[in-house]
Amino acid sequence: MNVDFRFYYPIQVRYGDLDPQWHVNNARFLTYLEQARLAYLIHLGLFDGHSFLDLGLIVADIHIAYRAPIALMEELRVGVKTVHLGNKSLKMVYVIENPATGQIKAQAEVVMVAYDYHSQTSIPLSRHWRETIAAFEGIPAYAEG
Repeated sequence: MNVDFRFYYPIQVRYGDLDPQWHVNNARFLTYLEQARLAYLIHLGLFDGHSFLDLGLIVADIHIAYRAPIALMEELRVGVKTVHLGNKSLKMVYVIENPATGQIKAQAEVVMVAYDYHSQTSIPLSRHWRETIAAFEGIPAYAEG
């Protein structure tokens, strides 16, 4: 994955993130992606961080490739980038890396669906979200073709 990330979120590895082998449990990697995704949306002004019922996105699909273990006290950051905007979904890519060494710990692709939690249905991705994300990432606001 050769991606230029415009947004990074620092992660502090906690003792509770470790498994019996003394490295970060693979399930925690997903938590790191989630933390970075929320910070990304807040950074773009698309979520205020208050009501998750108003978040407007739900995870539909996750693919993660684990590249190297993460140790306690290791410096980490998560790169987040939206690479595609569909009608009702968007595709995000991530990298978890040690910024001091450049070592990649994991790479991921996540498909998010625009979702109304009140009616529990998928909805079209709003024009505001499209334009905001497209401007930040330098990608088309609408799918071509």
